[in-house]
Amino acid sequence: MRIPRVYTAYALEIGTTVTLEAQVSRYLMQSLRKAEGALIELFNGNGAQYAATIVNGSKSAVIVRIESEDQVCKESPLAIHIGLAISKGDRMDYGIRKIVELGGNQITPLITRRCEVRLSKERMEKRLKHWQAIVISACEQCGRNRIPELHEALPLEQWLSAVDEQARLIFQPGGSVSLADRPVPESVALLVGPEGGFDDDEVEFAQQAGFDCIGLGPRILRTETAPLAAISVLQHLWGDFG
Repeated sequence: MRIPRVYTAYALEIGTTVTLEAQVSRYLMQSLRKAEGALIELFNGNGAQYAATIVNGSKSAVIVRIESEDQVCKESPLAIHIGLAISKGDRMDYGIRKIVELGGNQITPLITRRCEVRLSKERMEKRLKHWQAIVISACEQCGRNRIPELHEALPLEQWLSAVDEQARLIFQPGGSVSLADRPVPESVALLVGPEGGFDDDEVEFAQQAGFDCIGLGPRILRTETAPLAAISVLQHLWGDFG
C-alpha cells in the first residue's frame, strides 16, 4: 500500500512529535481514513523527507512521531526559472503543476500585453495563494523535497530587466537558434507567452535583454503545452533527463 506523502510547514526532528496543520489532518483522517499507528511521509521543504507514525488523530488535529530522516535530492542540476504569462481558467494551474513535476525551481507569473486575465491586487493575492498550494501539491505527488519558489506577478518588462540566469531563452514559432551546440549552463531563464503570443515589441525587448529565440518545431503549441515541451528539452540536453 502506498504511504501518504504530505507537506508540513513545521520543523521536523527524529524522535519528536508534531501536531499537523488542520487541513493536513482532515486530509489524512477524512479523505484517506488513516488511523493511529499508520505510517506517513512528511517533508517541509528543507531537502529531507521523514517517516512518521500517527500517534493520535482526530479530524482537526493529527499528532505524529518522527521516526527517521532521509536526505533525498530530487532536484535537477539545471536551475530553471520560468517566466509564465498568466492564462485563463485552469491552464495556469496545469502549467504550474507540470513545471514543478518537470523540475523547474522558480516560477514568475507575468503580465503581458496580450494577457486576457486582468486581476485586482486582492484577486491576484488570492491567485498567488492558490498557485502556491498547487506548487506544494505537485511536490507531494512527484517526490520533490524542496519547494520551487513562486514569485509575485510582474509586468514582462520588469521581469526581463531583473533576470540574471546564465542562459535566457524565449520559445517562438520560427526561432532559429540551436541549443545543441551551446555550452552547458548552470541556470536558464525561460520565457513562455500567453494564448495570443507575444507582440513584436515584447519579443524585441526580450532579445535586447539577452534572450535567444528558440523554435519548438513547426506546430503552434498551446500556452500550457509550451513550458512542458521546453523544460523537457532543457532537461534532456542539460539537466537530469537521461
